Amino acid sequence: MTSTTACSGLSPGASESGVSSQISLADITPVILTYNEEANLERTLQGLSWARSILLVDSFSTDETLKIAARFKNVHVVQRIFDHFAGQCNFGISQVKTKWVLSLDADYNCSTELADEISHLDSQMAGFRASFKYCVFGKPLRATLYPPRTVLYRTELAHYVRDGHAHRVHVSGELGKISSHIHHDDRKPIASWFGAQAKYAFLEAEKINSSPASDLSWKDWLRTKIVIAPFVVLFYCLVYRMLILDGWRGIYYSVQRFYAELLLSLVLLDQKVRRMVDDSH
Repeated sequence: MTSTTACSGLSPGASESGVSSQISLADITPVILTYNEEANLERTLQGLSWARSILLVDSFSTDETLKIAARFKNVHVVQRIFDHFAGQCNFGISQVKTKWVLSLDADYNCSTELADEISHLDSQMAGFRASFKYCVFGKPLRATLYPPRTVLYRTELAHYVRDGHAHRVHVSGELGKISSHIHHDDRKPIASWFGAQAKYAFLEAEKINSSPASDLSWKDWLRTKIVIAPFVVLFYCLVYRMLILDGWRGIYYSVQRFYAELLLSLVLLDQKVRRMVDDSH
């Protein structure tokens, strides 16, 4: 995710009156996108008991997601047909009445330490990035490929754009850093993960094929080499980041990332071969 920086004559942490100001938790609305998140949602909402209001943007879940949400008095649900993640996020922002948004996925678990740190952050900043600890069935791994994200930002300064299967938020202003980690702990069945990865692979392939080579990140450039990326990712996870030391959980995560890259390679290869056949005709 990216930001554009606005210049200010104020020193960090200082308001126009010269007095430092901190963010009030009452000025924050957590926004969570949901679709069939019964395996994750309750743990996430339990970690947000400090929030006066939580907004769920639901894509018409068919499982127990809405029943779980109804058990929390501080949760407000709005439903919208899913088009893409950026569209859902921008719709969510448009529904928020507070100064700040805390953007979360339904499988993000926030600790009391995180809430305490947020309440001491400088309210003059435009937003804040946080890092993650990836969990496999509740146990954090020693490393992850999951990048830091801008999760907390001023409502009026943010706008989401599409980025392959994912999305990025543009925040107009200076970003700070949250030192407390957010736990990413997805407990949905593996069949659900398989289905999502198939959709993501086609969206990532579309992004790679439609972008000039000069605009590709080094990761996407590596993916254009088709068979190399999956094995590089597997080596990087198991050996370089030493996830092999996390036992079967580390292997589980590494094989997941290998499979995701392998699926993307297969989609890219399929499209490449089809173009070759079409050109020959």
